[in-house]
Amino acid sequence: MLPNDLATIFKNKQKSYKMVLVLSFINHYEKTKSLTVTLNEIAESFLDYYRGKEELGFKIDLPPKGEASSWKECSLGQIRSLLKTPIDALSSIIEYNSLQQTLSFKSPVKQLLNERVIQELKEYAERELENYNNQLPSSSTGLDFSLQAVFQEVFNSYLEAKTQSFAGHRLGTLFRQTLPNELKKLPFMDDHYKIQGSIGMGNWATVPWLAIMDKRVTDTTQKGEYVVYLFSEDMSSVYLTLAQGVTVPTRDLGKRQGYNYLEQKVTEMRGLLPLQGMKKDDQISLTSSGLGRDYQVSTVAYYRYDRNNLPDDEQLITDLKNVMDNYRLYVERQTELSEDDQNSQMMGRIEPMDPQFIKPKLNEIKAFIKQNGFHYPDPLIENFYLSLKTKPFVILAGISGTGKTKLVKLFAESVGATGGNGQFTLIPVRPDWNDPSDLIGYQELSGRFKPGRLTEVLVTASLPENRNKPYFICLDEMNLARVEHYFSDLLSLLETQRWMDGQIVTEPLISNASLDRLEDQELYGDLGIPENVYLIGTVNMDETTYPFSKKVLDRANTLEFNHIDLTQLPWSEGDEEQESVKIAPVSQRFFRADYLNLVNVDAENKELVKRTTDKLVAINQILEEIHAQVGFRIRDTISFYSIYAERFGLLTENEAFDLQLLQKILPRIQGSHTSVKRVLLKLLKVCLEGESLKVNDLLDDASSLYSRWDVGKEAPAAKYPQSARKLAFMLRRLEEDGFTSFWLS
Repeated sequence: MLPNDLATIFKNKQKSYKMVLVLSFINHYEKTKSLTVTLNEIAESFLDYYRGKEELGFKIDLPPKGEASSWKECSLGQIRSLLKTPIDALSSIIEYNSLQQTLSFKSPVKQLLNERVIQELKEYAERELENYNNQLPSSSTGLDFSLQAVFQEVFNSYLEAKTQSFAGHRLGTLFRQTLPNELKKLPFMDDHYKIQGSIGMGNWATVPWLAIMDKRVTDTTQKGEYVVYLFSEDMSSVYLTLAQGVTVPTRDLGKRQGYNYLEQKVTEMRGLLPLQGMKKDDQISLTSSGLGRDYQVSTVAYYRYDRNNLPDDEQLITDLKNVMDNYRLYVERQTELSEDDQNSQMMGRIEPMDPQFIKPKLNEIKAFIKQNGFHYPDPLIENFYLSLKTKPFVILAGISGTGKTKLVKLFAESVGATGGNGQFTLIPVRPDWNDPSDLIGYQELSGRFKPGRLTEVLVTASLPENRNKPYFICLDEMNLARVEHYFSDLLSLLETQRWMDGQIVTEPLISNASLDRLEDQELYGDLGIPENVYLIGTVNMDETTYPFSKKVLDRANTLEFNHIDLTQLPWSEGDEEQESVKIAPVSQRFFRADYLNLVNVDAENKELVKRTTDKLVAINQILEEIHAQVGFRIRDTISFYSIYAERFGLLTENEAFDLQLLQKILPRIQGSHTSVKRVLLKLLKVCLEGESLKVNDLLDDASSLYSRWDVGKEAPAAKYPQSARKLAFMLRRLEEDGFTSFWLS
């Protein structure tokens, strides 16, 4: 709440001059942190406000009679004289030093001022100013400003603005706040419409836009149908279009099929709607880059307005109403669809990627890795892919020198993600990391936010033009420091994944409220983990590293690299005669999860989920003895992994469960008690299904059991061979060392 001395300063209105004077004062303070300002500086800021609004045709007070016919004609000398009236009106809080020609807040008021009070005073003045201006007489169009003047201002200033600082630029305020707020006042707008404008995200957009979306069919320009003003790259024209979002269809269907889908929709809408007076061709021309095709296939109909021949406001509003009438007809027809169709459309989820594409692509990836001199046993690459698709956090564990980091790098390169294009980032973890600031960033004493390397990648991956590209972050030797100390925020954030507008989103990693500067808020505010970012940690388990907590293990698949075949040579099996494998980039849809919750699972996969759950129930009964049971999170993850493995024909049901038992359950087991040994024996019995093992007889000495996996011997037949081998190793460690853990190497 504002102190009473400040809360009553606009009680008796003195035109709009008092509000603008206070805002000019606060703007100066925000730049200089000084509560004293020269009369000249106030006059310049005061005049800039009125001239700017006047150029755009907004409703504002005119200069006093006899001074000038417009603010453009006013001189600074005239403004200095004019300011005497509002200064006198605000004499209870402001004092004027005629000798030094300065203004400042009076001493009693200064004592009340702090950052919070100044911000509240600014919001109070802006609110009063907006209310005052809204009461001024309107134009014949019903708008409180000139749309023609706004367009002309964008044409005249945008190219020059692109050479200036992006953060806090007045054109950003115009597109994001002023224009949406003003257009909402038109009589044919209602609460169904979301109006949004953009000049870019962090950087200047090639094509600035202003969109009107009916929330019943879409609330994002990435999908669905909407009305949008699009300014050409060279600022020679602006198009008013009935258009479609391109991002989701081309991401989910691929570019070629996505274009086909958009073109079919254009044909359908042109046949359905009158579109009277609008052009219905593909001659829309906005950019000199590859984006042009996107606009051509997605535009249903349009008006084109040239810079040197802009219609007047009445014609611009008449055209907008015509487009909105057509849009309303389309939306009304869409809302007649069945509830199931509506839900599907609002989710924005088109068909998942064709399963027949997956296996050939993975074979191509394996060939690329082998061509680069590395060989990994089957089905490691398939396992790595399925783990990433199930959850975007994977741990690669094992002894040093087994190629864990190299696997991540080569795998990323094989799908077009390299260090050169910024889609692969290696972040070495330091032993002194003890909080998230090393990864995420921190706010300096100056108030400037200094981003961590991970945050920089998240910002890049979040840009609309990058949403369809996978980004890989490799945290090298991530357990040199305690993972829970520096990584816990990200782990928690991964659990907030949900569908929104056809994309998987999380809660913010960095909130707007935690950032002081506007430019930092625009770049990093409300930044979450986008669905196209994949986190892979490599770990060496030795005396120099830290163990993992269950919180970490629950959220990751742990792939182990401990069994090495040194006979694998890069030139074996005639590799030198094979054709060179070319890198073929893939879209984000290749990796994106199809499910986040079991409720989303298709009917044909429910039996597989039930069988998997039954197996886990039996496993949990065994783990209960050492309080290592798994919960819903692991049940869901293992179910999703099994569904993908079966759908893509990569693993059998038993092979998939074997790997998940190895990667999601066995890492949780460690200890020295007899109860731990009993659990290991019972789990090994499950893996060797069909064998008559007497657990109690093996509690004293299990060497006859685990010695079956001695080097040089053929491993015994098992239902779950990978897990059986690991369990035998853990049993040996327990008997020989008195302690066992998944992580002992």
